Amino acid sequence: MTLSLALKVLLSLPRRQKRAIQLVADSGLLTLALCLALPLRLGSLSAVPWPDVWLTLAVVVPPSLGLFIYLGFYRAILRYADGAVLQALLIGSLGSGVLMLIAAQTVAASIPSSVPVIYALLAFMLTGGTRMAMRSLCLLSQAQPRVPVILYGAGSSGRQLLGSLLRGPTYAPVAFIDDAAELQGAEISGVRVYKRSDLARLLRCTGAKTVLLAMPNLDRAARRRILQDLSALPVRLQTVPALSELISGKAKVSDLRAVEIEDLLGRDPVAPRVDLIAQSIEGKVVMVTGAGGSIGAELCRQILLARPSILILFEMSEVLLYQAHADLLAAMRLQSAQVQIVPVLGSVCDMQRVRSVLAAWRVQTLYHAAAYKHVPLVEQNVIEGIRNNLFGTVTLSEAAVIEGVEAFILISTDKAVRPTNVMGASKRMAEMVCQAWAERQSKTRFSIVRFGNVLGSSGSVIPLFRQQIAEGGPLTVTHPEITRYFMTIAEAAQLVLQAGALAQGGEVFVLDMGKPVKILDLAQRIARLSGLTPAIVSRARPRATLIEGNIAIVFSGLRPGEKLHEELLICNRAMPTLHPQIFMAQEDFLPWQDMATALQAIAEACQQNDVPRLKLLLTLARTEYAAATEVDDFVWLGQARSEAASKFAAE
Repeated sequence: MTLSLALKVLLSLPRRQKRAIQLVADSGLLTLALCLALPLRLGSLSAVPWPDVWLTLAVVVPPSLGLFIYLGFYRAILRYADGAVLQALLIGSLGSGVLMLIAAQTVAASIPSSVPVIYALLAFMLTGGTRMAMRSLCLLSQAQPRVPVILYGAGSSGRQLLGSLLRGPTYAPVAFIDDAAELQGAEISGVRVYKRSDLARLLRCTGAKTVLLAMPNLDRAARRRILQDLSALPVRLQTVPALSELISGKAKVSDLRAVEIEDLLGRDPVAPRVDLIAQSIEGKVVMVTGAGGSIGAELCRQILLARPSILILFEMSEVLLYQAHADLLAAMRLQSAQVQIVPVLGSVCDMQRVRSVLAAWRVQTLYHAAAYKHVPLVEQNVIEGIRNNLFGTVTLSEAAVIEGVEAFILISTDKAVRPTNVMGASKRMAEMVCQAWAERQSKTRFSIVRFGNVLGSSGSVIPLFRQQIAEGGPLTVTHPEITRYFMTIAEAAQLVLQAGALAQGGEVFVLDMGKPVKILDLAQRIARLSGLTPAIVSRARPRATLIEGNIAIVFSGLRPGEKLHEELLICNRAMPTLHPQIFMAQEDFLPWQDMATALQAIAEACQQNDVPRLKLLLTLARTEYAAATEVDDFVWLGQARSEAASKFAAE
């Protein structure tokens, strides 16, 4: 039987049997301690009075074991024996030595008085040493090889992380990297600090493939510069939580996580103006349509912070509404807020339902985020896309005017600018509906907020890349030159709330999205910071020519209606506002009478399922819509095939 197998059998025994084995073993060790103590004191085995030894042992061992039981030796789990156990063992061994002294005098054994002292020390070394040796064997049999890692940042967070890793079983810190010259060359708990230029050499020498970024107080721009340097190396990067999470106690330094995508894009958000956010929300009845979607749910979270009197969640999906409501209730308990949250199931296309909700709760501010936004899906389901995005806005805006809503804010998209797809065209028409209402009346203040992609939203490319990396690739990019604007969901929601407060009526607010990001570059950076080397390969053979550590990038082709580059302005003129990241545009739109005529024609085409005519009408409505593809609507194509088949059969 091998040692590991014997340990496995021993550890699998019932706890009572393990204690019995320990009692027997300790009896033998105490006997061995006395048998060694006498020759050490007397200098010879022949001088040992063996009859007196056995008599003394018979008197000493049972009460010594009783003392060990009282001190809790056999309650401690061997694998987790620590300094407290050794302290108890020392006390027990000394106690056994005292018992030895008393027993020798009681039975008049010819044992020198110094022997109990030697015996106690030997008993402690034998019982304690045996336990520590068994503990080491147990841990060694269970231990996994520790992963070598390099820590970036030798400040207080880096030192805390080092301590956590040294105590843990997973990572073995082999080096520090720090940009502070005064720290370079120093050693912290035996780990040397190097400069950034040494990193490539350290990776080769130590075999480390992971870098842990332990600098939570860096601003995003500085983090981006570090990430850009690291992205050229085949290294996986993880980071400690943000400083705010560490201060609040929500996270510990040792809670490692993947690098946030915001760090890759590297933009520091401007602090929100609380006065602007509160202007349209604090103490008011606020309603959010599409409250279960990624944008709608984040709007609700931000609105909750501004303390409305009532927050109405209007959502068509029961599952999303339930989740959004539960999340907000949990957030409200954490904030000790007193806000009435009302979950309402309904469609923005249902006039009766919308009006009844607005009237029952006397809604004052309405954020309209409900929309079908996935370009290929809307391109393949044109009728429903137009009904929801366009006629849902028509219904909701009319109901808002009738029921006296004070402010109506439409959440729009950069795809509404010179659209090449039905989704963008429907959103541009929705924008123009709000602009026409703003010109037609002044009771309800209409405004539009337009922005690009938000990170982590449903259908976003970032979660897709993460999933593809987890599955081993390939990463799919539609076109080598495609670019997109990106913003975090939280930042977008904050800017939407502030833009709504700036509105006078009819404005199109455009959020500063920074510079457009090349999706291919983003895919390559994400791959490299996951410890992989991206390689562009043929779509036909996505895994060919790859070696270990590589991940393929394939170009899948532009999807129906997809543009290479998105825009934020139609007129290319934007005026600044009170907020540095919010700009205002006055863009052309159809007067109300022309809008009504266009809507009537579009509604009739929807009723007739005439998708080609719908596309033509969207073009004629001054949306600047230019279809990038032929008709891809599934129902229309199926109907066309059926009609062609029937005609062929008749002939």
